[in-house]
Amino acid sequence: MRWTHCLAIAALSVSLAACTTSPTGRSQLTLMSDEQLDQMGAQAFAQYQQELPTVGGAPLRYVQCVTESVVRALPARERNQNWQVKVFESEQANAFALPGGYVGINTGLLQVARNQDQLAAVIGHEIAHVLARHANERASTQTATQLGLSVISSASGMQGASGEAMMAALGMGAQYGILLPFSRRHESEADTLGLNLMAEAGFDPRASIALWNNMGAAGSGARPPAWASTHPSHGQRIGGLEAAMGEARVRYQRARNAGRTPNCPRP
Repeated sequence: MRWTHCLAIAALSVSLAACTTSPTGRSQLTLMSDEQLDQMGAQAFAQYQQELPTVGGAPLRYVQCVTESVVRALPARERNQNWQVKVFESEQANAFALPGGYVGINTGLLQVARNQDQLAAVIGHEIAHVLARHANERASTQTATQLGLSVISSASGMQGASGEAMMAALGMGAQYGILLPFSRRHESEADTLGLNLMAEAGFDPRASIALWNNMGAAGSGARPPAWASTHPSHGQRIGGLEAAMGEARVRYQRARNAGRTPNCPRP
């Protein structure tokens, strides 16, 4: 019992030592170094390129133009990375940005994001995940959760089939009580950060609402309830964007007055 108690204290000490602050002022648990996350991003980007064919020409130039405009609005560390952009041949309306400076856009998304401003809303959102170190936070939270459940199991003496069933229940509780809501918080934070980012780059932030309405119209099948989803519900997302729109429009007008007027022709 003493050993598990010390383990729990050690885990708590590590957690406290690894607390950082997100760009919105929210406390974060980040156990991994930026170098580790950058390496993971490079590996994931290479893997994605092995699984899907890439597209060049006008679609790539279009996505690069929008991405470069958004990147110029980033803080120096992220802005000065060697950002790599790829367009992948896939009907899925998907996009991602990875630690280390990697952006991927599926061709299916270009059918949903109908102009440069809507595409900037997606790219701004995805890059905001990188800016806020959400990948680090998610990996760190999962590690801390697994360690915490192991401590509970040892301290409680739960062995055998009944113990495994109890741990499965605790694992489900940890998933729905900690991990998924945390992911929804990340999505909402990325919405706000991405909205401001696209506005500072000179893209009209009002296009973000049109984009997510397009996404909703393009979606099919039953959606999970908001509490069991890694993303906010459609209504929650639109409501959050509308609440942040006032500040974003001020940033947008300031960017336009400063001459930031992106012009990325859509293919």
